[in-house]
Amino acid sequence: MKTKLHIFKIVAKHLSFTKAAEQLYISQPAISKAIKNLEEEYKTTFFVRKRNSIELTTAGKAFLIYVNKIMSIYTEMDEQFLNKKDIFPKSIHFGLSTTLSNYVIPKVIARFRMQFPETKFNIISDNSENIENLILNGDIDFGITEGNFSNPKLYFEKFIKDEIVLVTNINNASISKESLTLKTLQKIPIIEREIGSGTREIIDRFLIDNKISKLNSVVTLNSTEAIKSYLHHSNDYALLSIHSITDDLMNHKLKIIDIKDLSIERWFYFVNRTGYHSKTFDYFKKFIINNHNF
Repeated sequence: MKTKLHIFKIVAKHLSFTKAAEQLYISQPAISKAIKNLEEEYKTTFFVRKRNSIELTTAGKAFLIYVNKIMSIYTEMDEQFLNKKDIFPKSIHFGLSTTLSNYVIPKVIARFRMQFPETKFNIISDNSENIENLILNGDIDFGITEGNFSNPKLYFEKFIKDEIVLVTNINNASISKESLTLKTLQKIPIIEREIGSGTREIIDRFLIDNKISKLNSVVTLNSTEAIKSYLHHSNDYALLSIHSITDDLMNHKLKIIDIKDLSIERWFYFVNRTGYHSKTFDYFKKFIINNHNF
């Protein structure tokens, strides 16, 4: 089962059987068979084919949340019983974009300090541009941001993909199907983030690219937590980072409504000054990669 779940996770990462086969060094038929066995075992469909690509179904997205948690437990077991606990610095100082600082990295830090209780952290949470300026000025050594590739003095390495998804209250039955068209998206009541937030900027670019002048915004709030709290008591909708709603999906408070044939995606990147080398950074980066789905 561990192998099949790992295969599922890699396929979901690349959304390609071919790329998953290349990464795992096994045949594409073996990849397809493993996914088919999982789908038969759980009596559902996790992937659908779209021309020359594949996409996660709503069930597939929900299943991925459980897979990430299970695989993180395997990682924890390996660290506890197989990996040597090396000595680590007394303090680590770095920066994070807001979504990561609220929903992804705090649990990684908590887990890290169970292994290295003497290490203290000073974490700056800000928008990506400000974090990258702090790195350039030498105020911090590294960070994790949405990435701005215009400055050759900064080096970026992919961390995790983020997807902005349409969500609503789990009990909202106003839309009969678990997907909608762009035309319908423009009509439903939307709760928006304030202008200037990273999530809002991603959504605004998506609207421009799809020639949508505006959404039917009924409320504007200045935090994702405020939007989620609103949705818990409303049948309105919001476009939020998938990383911000994991617990709400698990606790059956919110649900995802797919937008047909479209997705809003971005990447988060590890960022440091070009030429910067640090064993601390290398080890901590590896720890974050292995533990962010805990």
